[in-house]
Amino acid sequence: MSRSKAKGTAAETAVVRFLQAAGFAQAERRTLGGTQDRGDIAGIPGVVIEVKNCARQELPAWVAEAELERDNDGASLGVVWHKRRGTTDPGRWFVTMSGDQFAQLLREQQGLPAPAAEAVER
Repeated sequence: MSRSKAKGTAAETAVVRFLQAAGFAQAERRTLGGTQDRGDIAGIPGVVIEVKNCARQELPAWVAEAELERDNDGASLGVVWHKRRGTTDPGRWFVTMSGDQFAQLLREQQGLPAPAAEAVER
C-alpha cells in the first residue's frame, strides 16, 4: 500500500472510531466505488462523509467531490472531514460543507420544510 493510501486509510479509520464512540455504532469505512463513489464513511443514513488527510487543503474540489458522492448515494448531506495539522484527534479536525448544505442541515435539525424550488434558484 502506498504511503498516501495508508494515510487516507488511517484517517478514515480514526473518523469511524470517533463516530462509533460518539454513538454512531453503525459507522464504517466504505469500499471504493469507482466512478459512482459514495464517500468514505457509511452507516449514517442520509449523510456522505469524504475524509481527507492532506498537507495541502483543496476545499473547493473536496466539497464538490463530497456533493457528487452525496448525489451518487441519494443522501441529503455531503461533507468533508479533514485532518487538522497538529492533532490526531478527529474530534478536533474540521468538517466542511457548502452554505447550501449547511442550510439543509439546519432545516433538518429544526424540522423545517425545504423552500420552494423557485426561491432557491440562483
